[in-house]
Amino acid sequence: MSVEQITGDDDRIGDYRALTDVELRTRWEPPNGLFIAEGELVLRRALRAGFRLRSVLIDAKRVEQLADLPLAGVPVYAADQATLEEITGFHVHRGVLASFHRKPELSADAILASARRIAILEDINNHTNLGALFRSAAALGMDAVLLSPSCADPLYRRSVRVSMGEVFAVPYAQLHPWPDGLDRVREAGFTILALTPAADAVPIQRLTAAQRARPALLLGAEGPGLTAKALRASDAAVVIPMHRGVDSLNVANAAAVAFWELSRSEL
Repeated sequence: MSVEQITGDDDRIGDYRALTDVELRTRWEPPNGLFIAEGELVLRRALRAGFRLRSVLIDAKRVEQLADLPLAGVPVYAADQATLEEITGFHVHRGVLASFHRKPELSADAILASARRIAILEDINNHTNLGALFRSAAALGMDAVLLSPSCADPLYRRSVRVSMGEVFAVPYAQLHPWPDGLDRVREAGFTILALTPAADAVPIQRLTAAQRARPALLLGAEGPGLTAKALRASDAAVVIPMHRGVDSLNVANAAAVAFWELSRSEL
């Protein structure tokens, strides 16, 4: 591993500039086929998942942490914390950032052909919630995730970090058009279950065996929930029963409960 000390004005670390500027990163990363991994654990998981490493930016004090990795030919740039903060716009307390090449996007049809339990997300554009959802999906038996076109990028740095790299373990694709594409999900043999606090929704633990056979759990954004069109396109409305008058949970927490319920027979 060859390490180069850099300064904040080095042109070679353009991938890492202004990492807290969501709009800028959205314009830069997906169009250029890149994403940023934050932290040693996430970097290692991305490598295990087969993503191609473009470069590493690391706290000079932590270089030895990566000594066992196959980094021959990969630029590794090192700097002190002040320089890292100048470049990225935040305190890099995990000490390691890496720029990776994205893989070719999967198609919704490919996912529908191979999965048995899926989550479908509508308008979820909070990166923290999205990362937590992917972590729960990986841990609690969901085979894949489909995203409405308005969802946030699962490979945005914060989503990847919150998922602890588990976003790499769960196949995902965008579902076009929305919400008409839900018809393709049903045609592929799935039962679309809309998670909602509606009064007439079926308690999720009372689903029939047929409804559980190939479930597609439909989840909406924090606050507004699912749109009326998405609800009409579902096969059944389901609810997580609650106590003390609480009507709903954070979408990531609700998803974890529902994922567990849908896969508990195999856990």
